[in-house]
Amino acid sequence: MKIAILSDIHDNVWKLAGALAAVGDADALICCGDLCSPFIVHQLGRGFRGPIHIVFGNNDGDLYRISANARHHEHIRLAGELFRGEFDGQRFAVNHYDGIARSLAASGEFDVVCYGHNHVFDITRIGETLAINPGAIMGAAFAPDGARIDVPSTFVVYETRTGHAERFEA
Repeated sequence: MKIAILSDIHDNVWKLAGALAAVGDADALICCGDLCSPFIVHQLGRGFRGPIHIVFGNNDGDLYRISANARHHEHIRLAGELFRGEFDGQRFAVNHYDGIARSLAASGEFDVVCYGHNHVFDITRIGETLAINPGAIMGAAFAPDGARIDVPSTFVVYETRTGHAERFEA
């Protein structure tokens, strides 16, 4: 089973379009938060036909309209701040925040934990758990002083049969 994982869209409709075109053959899509504007939900719903699981991030300000838009797409499932689920027998958790996600991974309760927030691509093992930060579709990260740093727009495709997670650019 192929799982597409993306995060931190921040309204970058152009890069999101590229990512969605690239993951059209995936079986499910996980979004680790920070869609930002409610209209992004429609782009996700039209651009990916399989199940879409979304957690909220710190920049998803209009949760009412994000939720209202999601009701127009029966394959979109909003999970609030934490998604727990199973894909192909593997236990997944998804949260927007890197600190919370790393704690979830360290618990040993999950096979895969996905997160975003810091806009830094990373795939690492924490104990037996694979922790995946797909990076930011937005295409920017931020220095401690708040300065913007342009980075590639990245996402990940995870294959449950092999346990392989691969980075792609939108």
